[in-house]
Amino acid sequence: MSPELLGVLGILVLFVFLILRMWVGVGMTLVGMLGLILIRGGTQALTVVGTTPFTTVANYSLTVIPMFVLMGLVISESGMGSGLFGTANAFIGHHRGGLASATVVASGLLGAITGSHMAGTIIMSKIALPEMRRYRYNDELACGSIAGGAPLAIIIPPSIPMIMYGILAEENIGKLFMAGVVPGIILVVIFVVMISVISRIKPDYGPAGEKAGWKERIASFRGVWPMVVLFLLVLGGIYGGWFTVTESGAVGAFGALLIGLLARKLDFKGIIRCFVNTAKLTGTILLMMIGTNVFIAFISMSKLPFLLTKTVTGLNVPVGVILLLVALIYIILGMFMPDNPMIMLTVPILYPIMVTGLGMNGTWFGIFVVLMTALGSITPPVGMVVFLLGGLSKVDVARIFKGVMPFVLGLVLLILLICIFPGIVTWLPNLM
Repeated sequence: MSPELLGVLGILVLFVFLILRMWVGVGMTLVGMLGLILIRGGTQALTVVGTTPFTTVANYSLTVIPMFVLMGLVISESGMGSGLFGTANAFIGHHRGGLASATVVASGLLGAITGSHMAGTIIMSKIALPEMRRYRYNDELACGSIAGGAPLAIIIPPSIPMIMYGILAEENIGKLFMAGVVPGIILVVIFVVMISVISRIKPDYGPAGEKAGWKERIASFRGVWPMVVLFLLVLGGIYGGWFTVTESGAVGAFGALLIGLLARKLDFKGIIRCFVNTAKLTGTILLMMIGTNVFIAFISMSKLPFLLTKTVTGLNVPVGVILLLVALIYIILGMFMPDNPMIMLTVPILYPIMVTGLGMNGTWFGIFVVLMTALGSITPPVGMVVFLLGGLSKVDVARIFKGVMPFVLGLVLLILLICIFPGIVTWLPNLM
């Protein structure tokens, strides 16, 4: 059997393992080790499996992951994100669908700090959902705005999926962060306009809230200053060249802890919970990274990426057709895989084809990949954000999926826009 065919079989076996709910890191390690044994023999396979855990974890670039995870958990634990919804609501909550729009805006601002769509979903379900129910919002629009706004956290930097892509593809993470800013802002605008249209077509879906006076609006900024400080520390430090991405994560995590303590919104037990959960999430990600590197070693030795690159570059079809096929791959994978495993599985195979072979901009392709994984987080049948929100809100998952579909279309529109106008992604990083 040829090495290339072994590579294809390895990918198929991995898919079977994932469907059977095997841990991603364990599945990749097993497939990678078995593939290496078949191609190069047991000695070399054991050498790769024996050295990969250390070489993976000893990578300094990976220290950025626990820092941003910790920052997001501290913000979630301390409830600092509540001020964002309060301010957004004070300015636009009196319009039809205004509370839903405020939820999306707050999700975008929260995403600019936490980088976690799960944290955003939990925070907004506690803060925004009760307020929308008080004004008799339809559950489909209310839950749809929370679920639809959640992926903004991985589109607007900082973003764990962007970090994973940057490490795997050896792209500049700081530039990836900057590249996500403009698309994220455009997506917020698309969602707000869409909510306004839905609320006018169906007035009972999003009744207008109470209008706040200017005194209340100005007073609402008091709950926002911690997030503004963290935003300036993290993204301002990266863009200004004051910190590296890793350093900015550490500064942000320390800043979040300090603000939470000074504001008396974080106690000793809360801090311990944040550290324990950070260790658990980081351990899960590192296990996936170890498995990915073993799997990459197998796939590289099978020469499958080189064969695919040669085949794709030899096709006499427009690049847009190939990009459409890549999008379909992500849509299919998104039906049963979360974002980080999807990135770890696909980037080592697709990056050489799309960037090295076809000459695409590596930063642009990274944002395209992140947008596609964001799409997978809210589309059926898995839609992890939707199922999390279903458990928190006690609303039937089928109704949430129905409510989130307009937001899926809005995300698809953004993907089309960056394909037609790639400068939306590349403009800000090129200024660095």
